[in-house]
Amino acid sequence: MSTGVERHANFPAPAAATMASEAKDTQARPGCCNPVKKPGPISLDHVLSALRETKEERDMRIRSLFSFFDSNNVGYLDYALIEKGLSAMQIPADYKFAKELLEVCDSNQDGRVDYQEFRKYMDDKELELYRIFQAIDVEHNGCIMPEELWDALVKSGIEIDDDELASFVEHVDKDNNGIITFEEWRDFLLLYPHEATIENIYRYWERVYLVDIGEHAVIPEGISKHVHATKYLIAGGVAGAASRTATAPLDRLKVILQVQTTQASIGPAVKNIWKEGGLLGFFRGNGINVLKVAPESAIKFYTYELLKNFIGDSGDIGTPGRLVAGGLAGAVAQTAIYPMDLVKTRLQTYSCEKGNVPKLGKLSKDILIQEGPRAFYRGLVPSLLGIIPYAGIDLAAYEALKDMSRKYILHDGEPGPLVQLSCGTISGALGATCVYPLQVVRTRMQAQHTTSGAPYSSMSDVFWRTYNHEGLRGFYKGLFPNLLKVVPAASITYLVYEAMKKSLDLD
Repeated sequence: MSTGVERHANFPAPAAATMASEAKDTQARPGCCNPVKKPGPISLDHVLSALRETKEERDMRIRSLFSFFDSNNVGYLDYALIEKGLSAMQIPADYKFAKELLEVCDSNQDGRVDYQEFRKYMDDKELELYRIFQAIDVEHNGCIMPEELWDALVKSGIEIDDDELASFVEHVDKDNNGIITFEEWRDFLLLYPHEATIENIYRYWERVYLVDIGEHAVIPEGISKHVHATKYLIAGGVAGAASRTATAPLDRLKVILQVQTTQASIGPAVKNIWKEGGLLGFFRGNGINVLKVAPESAIKFYTYELLKNFIGDSGDIGTPGRLVAGGLAGAVAQTAIYPMDLVKTRLQTYSCEKGNVPKLGKLSKDILIQEGPRAFYRGLVPSLLGIIPYAGIDLAAYEALKDMSRKYILHDGEPGPLVQLSCGTISGALGATCVYPLQVVRTRMQAQHTTSGAPYSSMSDVFWRTYNHEGLRGFYKGLFPNLLKVVPAASITYLVYEAMKKSLDLD
């Protein structure tokens, strides 16, 4: 192993091999060695030749690395020791895979990794890394050139610009000579416990060097603040508009049920909506709901970028940072478009016959004149209170479901789009259910005119009146149609978003 300081990790060098390593570093050598000149079976002998390492030196290196992790000298590694070792190597938080590394190495699943299990992981991982190194090194000269890496990414459907490619190479290339040797490639990925496909390797690098705010945020994974931001916002806006339109009947039904202070059931509510406006009655308020998508996404996107840079200069803000930045960005966006949300609720709950719905402008003017400007922000507090808990529950459940899918379904593979969609659907439903009482309170505050007979005076007033007259069930009125929205909304958003990416040449 090299004794140099990597940008992603500081590997301990075996003491007995340090002089030999330093001697090799001082020699004027090209640094590239490829014992396999054409595709075919690869063995550990090829790996040794590529690393210019004897079997004894390799044994000593792996034993030294195991001893480094086994800082308590107990003869095995557990989660705490692996986590401690990764921290000692100064590996950034987003590069730590302590839990996954333990699971991959622990072949007998006893929660501990002995030396033989650790050694098997090292053998398998170095062979795996050499195979993909060979696949990328099409010239078979023992080095990966930037253009070869770019070609491999393009063949896997990943397109990055010149700056991102340079950053990728720079991050792996320890000696800054513009090429990647197998030793540098090995050091970069040795402790990455997932399958080393070109897609996974790119995602691994991307966790630190590109925008990564979690799969549930408005900003899609892989987008950087200087590349295609406007196009991504357009794609997200169209996808959101399509999703909201398709699920508009369920949204209208949910709102109608939420404001019912008497016995509420789906059948009579559906009949009343049909009686008031026929088929179009189920889409009342959808126009303004669609209009909200683009500005809400844009505000959330750019606010997140500002907060991310404020929280951490390096871009590595970790899960807590993402949660805080995403939650605050959501709060800013929600506040900015909240008057539109209130008008939408008033439209959806306006009582009329034969579809005589007031015009949007007239309704907004009436609210302003009769109730004042503050009326446009009724219910904002419970709305904002639900953002952070929802995001936290959603993110925690999503990560837990992804981990379970990796372990029990994918057997250490990376979740694909369908698995991510399923995990997102379940976690989103769980998060929405947990904060649903706040939604009911918000909707009731939005829907009630301040000039009505007995208006709610505050958020706590809504809580107590709902609880005293309707019990706990009153806080979950409309939950069923709300949950019914989750699966189609997520699916339609994903499908339309992917189609828009292709149309806008973002794929």
